Amino acid sequence: MKNKKLFAVLSTLLVTTLFLSGCVQRTASGKPYGWVYDNMAVPTQHVLVWLSQIFGNSLGWAIIVITFIVRMILMPVMIKQSKNATIQQEKIAHIRPLMEDITKRQKEASSEEERMAISQEMMQLYRDNNISMTGGIGCLPLLIQMPIFAALYAAIQYSPELSRSYFYGINLGQRSFILVILSFLVYALQGWLSTLSVPEAQRAQMQQMMIISPLMITFMTYISPAGLGLYFFVGGIFACLQTLIINYMRPRIREEVIAEMKKNPPKKTTSTTKTAIETSSKIDHTPKKSTIKKRNAGKQRSKHK
Repeated sequence: MKNKKLFAVLSTLLVTTLFLSGCVQRTASGKPYGWVYDNMAVPTQHVLVWLSQIFGNSLGWAIIVITFIVRMILMPVMIKQSKNATIQQEKIAHIRPLMEDITKRQKEASSEEERMAISQEMMQLYRDNNISMTGGIGCLPLLIQMPIFAALYAAIQYSPELSRSYFYGINLGQRSFILVILSFLVYALQGWLSTLSVPEAQRAQMQQMMIISPLMITFMTYISPAGLGLYFFVGGIFACLQTLIINYMRPRIREEVIAEMKKNPPKKTTSTTKTAIETSSKIDHTPKKSTIKKRNAGKQRSKHK
C-alpha cells in the first residue's frame, strides 16, 4: 500500500511536469502568455532576479536559496510525516505473522466471496491495531511544493534572461546531463539511507521504491531545464538529511512502539471468512410457494382463454 501511494505521488509530479511544458502559449511573435505565465512565472522571475543581485548576479545561487527556504519551511512537516510512517512500519513488523496468515489464506481462497471476506479481515486487523492503510504517508509537502515547482518551471523555461544564465558552466535554460546524473545519485543515496535502520524483511519490500523513485526524478530532470534540475538536486540533499534525522530517531521510536505493544498486544481478528460464506450459502434462492402458485394460476387462465 505504501509503495503504491508513493508511486502515485511521483506519477502526479511527472504528469504535472508534462502538463506545464505545454500550458503556456505564445503569440505570433513568440512572446509567452497565459495564466501560468502571467501569475506564476513573471513574479518568480522578479524574485529570482532580485535574489541573484544579492548573490553576485548568480541565478543558480538564487534557485538554491529558494530551494533552501522552501525545504526549511517544509522540514518540520516532512519529518513529522516520516516519523508517523516509521511508527506505522514498526507496528506492522509486530503484526506481520498475523498478516502473513491472512495473506496465505487469501491466496488459497477458492471463491471470490472468500477472498473478499479475507480482505475485510485484513482491513479489520489494521483498524484493531490502529495502523494506517497508507503507512502514514501524506501528500501535504508535495502539494505545497507544486506551485513553487510550477512557477520555477515556467520562469526558467520562458525567460530569455534565465535561459541564457550559467551556473558553474551549466546553462540553466537547457538540459544538463551533469544535473541528471547528480539527481539520480542523490536520490539513490536517499533510498539507500532509508534502508539502513530497518529490518531485513522490510528492506526487501523497499527495494522496488529504491529503484523507481530515483529513476522518475532522473527522468523529470532530463526533460526539464537545468534550473529546475538544480532545484531537484538540492531538494535531494535535503531529503538525505531528513532521512538521516529519521534514522537517528528510529531506535527511540522502536522502543516506544514496543512499550505500546506490551501494554496493548496485537489483536488477532476473528475469522469472518467461514461466516460470510455460510451466510451467503444459506440464502434461499428458490422461489417462494406463493410466487409459484401465482405463476401456475396465470398459466391456467391463459389456457382457458
